Amino acid sequence: MRQQTIFECTGICKTFGGTKALKDVRLAVKQGEVQALLGENGAGKSTLMKCVIGLHKPDAGNMFFEGMPYAVRGPAEAIQAGISMIHQELNPLPHLSIAETIFLNREDTYGNIPLLNKRETNRKAQAILDSFNFKGKATMLMEELNLAQVQMIEIIRAVSCKARLIIMDEPTSSLDSAETKRLFATIRNLKAEGASIIYISHRMEELFEICDRVSIFRDGTYIDTWEIKNASKDELIAKMAGRTVKQVFPKVECPIGEPVLKVEGLSGKGFRDIGFEVHSGEILGFSGLVGSGRSETMRAIFGMDPITDGRVYLNGTCLGIKNPRDAIKHGICMVNEDRKNFGLCLGRSLRENISLPNLPERHQKLIINKKQEARETGEAAKTLEVKMASLEVEAYALSGGNQQKVVLAKWVMAQPQVLILDEPTRGVDVGAKSEIHRRMCQFAAQGLAIIMVSSELPEVMGMSDRIIIFHEGRINGVVTRQDILSGKETEKTILAKEFGQ
Repeated sequence: MRQQTIFECTGICKTFGGTKALKDVRLAVKQGEVQALLGENGAGKSTLMKCVIGLHKPDAGNMFFEGMPYAVRGPAEAIQAGISMIHQELNPLPHLSIAETIFLNREDTYGNIPLLNKRETNRKAQAILDSFNFKGKATMLMEELNLAQVQMIEIIRAVSCKARLIIMDEPTSSLDSAETKRLFATIRNLKAEGASIIYISHRMEELFEICDRVSIFRDGTYIDTWEIKNASKDELIAKMAGRTVKQVFPKVECPIGEPVLKVEGLSGKGFRDIGFEVHSGEILGFSGLVGSGRSETMRAIFGMDPITDGRVYLNGTCLGIKNPRDAIKHGICMVNEDRKNFGLCLGRSLRENISLPNLPERHQKLIINKKQEARETGEAAKTLEVKMASLEVEAYALSGGNQQKVVLAKWVMAQPQVLILDEPTRGVDVGAKSEIHRRMCQFAAQGLAIIMVSSELPEVMGMSDRIIIFHEGRINGVVTRQDILSGKETEKTILAKEFGQ
């Protein structure tokens, strides 16, 4: 039986300033299918979806939903019409409870009396959380949740709207393998009930597992749509990039020197008795399920969270790091997994973002040498190949991949001895991911000690000289690159260690 088209758009155009973000774009989604949208950062995928839910108004073109002309003035109207979206950039309201977040603008009241029935809202929210096996109470505040939990609440909220079309923009970017499996089970149930999914992801393996068709965008234009079963990974990458990306993990072997950072008996919130060392020229990978203590350990080393026990040594000297300023002063820098809240000032220029952590060494009294600042921030941006109109462009205007390069550029300018990368390629397309990996190897060759935390096992295995595996706040194994190359350790055996085996 032929599937009906539930959503269609034709001739969609959108311009921001002098930049044409969408150029005569078209798209058709069938009822009960999962259609992937694939393209590099800045290809126009998220911009089109924001037009669909009313965050942007198209300059030209038409949209149709369930056979009728479709136009909305914002996400609330889109939800009422039957379309919801899970955004890549999470922006929770920290002082709302989980229940209030799930039912925002859909709160229960006492009949016709305009008073909120919090008890009923909490009851319904808890029932939904339990159906998703979410470990937490509906009354918890959003500010108490980690990034992965916030991501799950956004997914739960979108699904709870009973939408007929759900847009998922990088829904698994902060989820571990178990949470991703639960999400895929939910997607399959939604398909069985006749709902349609638009699925945006840079994780190729997910597309082949969950999607029916794939549409490719490039430079703000629609390229084509294929049945996923008739496509190969290499073909999709070539069409998406307009070129062939030969190697996603361009690992280069570098001479590994003496230990730079050493940790002994480190304990804190979410981890205990952690010990390891990272050498100059080494890329040390950290693997584990989300919530296993990987990121929490890195945050403590960088001074974002307190250390309750243990010691951190740099070149043999015991450090007393109380905050990130201390860490930066000692030459330890960190790219946080949440670049929007901890990596960038989105409303500030690229020059200001790159310069911000480096100002103490580059000003005299209260005066900043503007020429020196512009020259050095420009050199850092050029090193990372940031695609930008100028250094004065505000950070929010860049694609996710270029935003991540800006975060890296500010730490390159700081000339650290240790660089901690927590999910360095989260939400980044294949081309930009390959560039970031290439830069990591370049920095390691210059003698930098690199720690990389990633939820993507192929990335950890492809880029690391050694891998430290976390399980429930403790180290549950160490794997060398030789173990992987010889076949002694595989993705399956490492995943087993992540689950505590």
